[in-house]
Amino acid sequence: MTKVVRIGTRDSQLAVWQATWVQELLKEKGVATELVYIKSEGDIDLVTPLYEIGVQGIFTKTLDAALLSNKIDIAVHSMKDVPTQLAKGIREAAVLKRASHKDILVYKDDHVPQALGYVNGEWSTNHGPWTMDHGLFATSSVRRKAQWLNRYPDHQFDNLRGNVNTRLRKLEESNWQGAIFAAAGLERINLRPEKAIDLDWMLPAPAQGAVMVVCREGETEIFNSCQQLHHNETAICAHAERNFLRQLMGGCATPISALAQIQGDEIFFKGNVVSLDGREKVDISTTVSVTVGPEIGTEAGQEILAMGAAEIIQAIRNAGK
Repeated sequence: MTKVVRIGTRDSQLAVWQATWVQELLKEKGVATELVYIKSEGDIDLVTPLYEIGVQGIFTKTLDAALLSNKIDIAVHSMKDVPTQLAKGIREAAVLKRASHKDILVYKDDHVPQALGYVNGEWSTNHGPWTMDHGLFATSSVRRKAQWLNRYPDHQFDNLRGNVNTRLRKLEESNWQGAIFAAAGLERINLRPEKAIDLDWMLPAPAQGAVMVVCREGETEIFNSCQQLHHNETAICAHAERNFLRQLMGGCATPISALAQIQGDEIFFKGNVVSLDGREKVDISTTVSVTVGPEIGTEAGQEILAMGAAEIIQAIRNAGK
């Protein structure tokens, strides 16, 4: 390819890292590129909770607009931020190999892990009682908050927005016991603190830890160049999780979690839907042949709706009216 491919990215440290990663991978394939920095609405408003902004696509739509107006040639997104229905005129060009899918707790005081039931490197399998009866934590994610409250119903949460650097600073300056982050976001830019533990019991957001590259429809040469970076196993699992989300018609205002993992010739899928206060939770887990592919997410979504998730989702929608 003789054309210099313009890579659109948000200007946060993590977004730039992801775009630079794509740039380096394309360079290895002989593709010349340049980065184009674009600030999204999600980066500008750091006060309003995401679920109040109408978050679907808030971190991607500015880049989508730049792509459709031919200001850039490809855009790099955290896949969990991408709406399950891509904008008209845009197609997926590649899904890169997934990093950690896990959420982590960054805590301030040494006693916090044990007080939460984390002892000798493992989480307690029962739900208490623990010594931290009234903790104060922070996150902007209703999914993380709901799952946490399901496990620790007496805890409280404050809203936490901003890029990872900003959120880590706010944690340090606050009276919170800790804050919840995506492991991949901190680990990719070498910011994971020593006082951080994986929340193995918490299911992630669909496609968390995966990176998606998109391009304009009809740009065959650019699409083919990006396809050289495509990681099929990650794509199957991430799309299974996104199909689950899409079947439930959920967005960031609904606590929906999913994780698909391929082991050998099988896909292991887990998902859940939790009420906003954490009091109600419906779980599903299933194993199918890898030949079923991403459709396992659709099937699991249909099944969990019939198991009671539909009532939880409807109650959340009614509360938002």
